Amino acid sequence: MSEEEQQPRKIIHIDMDCFFAAVEMRDDPGLKNIPLAVGGAADSRGVISTCNYIAREYGIHSAMATAYAVRLCPDLKVIPGRMRYYQSVSRQIRAIFRRYTEIIEPLSLDEAFLDVSGTHLFRGSATLMANDIRSAIRRELSLTASAGVAPNKFLAKICSDENKPDGQCVVSPNQVVAFVKELPLKKIPGVGRVTLKRLAKIGLATCADVRAMGKEELVKQLGSFGEHLYIRAQGIDTRRLTTHWVRKSLSVERTYAEDIPEPGKAIASLDKLFDELQRRLKKHSKRPIRNQQVKLKFSDFQQTTMERSCNELDKSLFKELMPLAWERGKGKGIRLLGIGVTFKEEDEPAEKRQMDLFATL
Repeated sequence: MSEEEQQPRKIIHIDMDCFFAAVEMRDDPGLKNIPLAVGGAADSRGVISTCNYIAREYGIHSAMATAYAVRLCPDLKVIPGRMRYYQSVSRQIRAIFRRYTEIIEPLSLDEAFLDVSGTHLFRGSATLMANDIRSAIRRELSLTASAGVAPNKFLAKICSDENKPDGQCVVSPNQVVAFVKELPLKKIPGVGRVTLKRLAKIGLATCADVRAMGKEELVKQLGSFGEHLYIRAQGIDTRRLTTHWVRKSLSVERTYAEDIPEPGKAIASLDKLFDELQRRLKKHSKRPIRNQQVKLKFSDFQQTTMERSCNELDKSLFKELMPLAWERGKGKGIRLLGIGVTFKEEDEPAEKRQMDLFATL
């Protein structure tokens, strides 16, 4: 191991505060003091993309059905998103990041990791750099961001959520053990509701519980995930920033204004979805396809994906998969239909990040 690899890294995670909503409030000050959400309309079965902090006080959050959000807060102002505009603002934010480092891993339009280990600004202080980045964003773009500063990605991401909005949290190398000791497992990225319930059944609620159980028993109880959890409970994360990746799949989807009662009627939507998928695949014409998938979300919001191997795009295969996927819903109506492909991974490095993004028509 080289001397450089032995040195603790300095990772900053920047997370914009309610980004889409913040941009809208910046551009229209009349929206600042009201509950605001960006998303689809309630009468077209839209969902919330993001909302401001006033709306969050009512329990509203991203991915919530707009109709339900409006029931929680009848005064909620819902406006449609301006994705291209948000993308342009995101590019301005990333231009600010590049003043500090070229090692940047964007996670989405509103958050990114920065490795500033080799940066000599502010005498190499990642804490001062994070604060200066936030100040530049506020001064130049009239937006606020929160930051986490830590020796690795795992901790930096957790830290950026500690003092939101417009705050900053720093964990230095000698503070890692104390910081993770009582860290709730729900704060570990990748530990969702289902996993949390499973962990609770075996008496695990914090990183301290994980460490007390020990690696051997964790692997016995949870398999390979147990080993991953044990490593995170020590505050360890050796991942480097991923600054380049290859898309592994491509999909499109449609949400219906009313539930479709049976697959035959949903199949009628395939032509439009298929045309959109073909259009988007033109950018990837040289990449061979490994399989095709049909995704259904049912009236109770449960979803399933059915896939089959293939060598080339075939519309009839989607029609074959549709009723098979529908049978898994046991007769429930179809709320959403998606179709997509996965590319063959030949000649792609294993560390490339998956970008399995369903585009909405």
